[in-house]
Amino acid sequence: MQITIRGELTMAQLRQAIFEQLVQLENVHALAFSQGATLYVNPSDGCGSPVELKAKDGRKVTKILSDGPYRSAAEDYKI
Repeated sequence: MQITIRGELTMAQLRQAIFEQLVQLENVHALAFSQGATLYVNPSDGCGSPVELKAKDGRKVTKILSDGPYRSAAEDYKI
């Protein structure tokens, strides 16, 4: 399934737009689970020109991997 969010957005606006689309999937389409997701972000300078993200050591950042949200000890021990 693909979700497209258009326009020049601040990160806060993008985060809210993603959240709203996920809520719609849950509430309107009764989606309860996902096997993961791939999010493509097109970094820009706020005026529509692309920018490259750099790591602290100067290397270009093209991919970030995540194992999902932080799990608390309470979740692990079923507290």
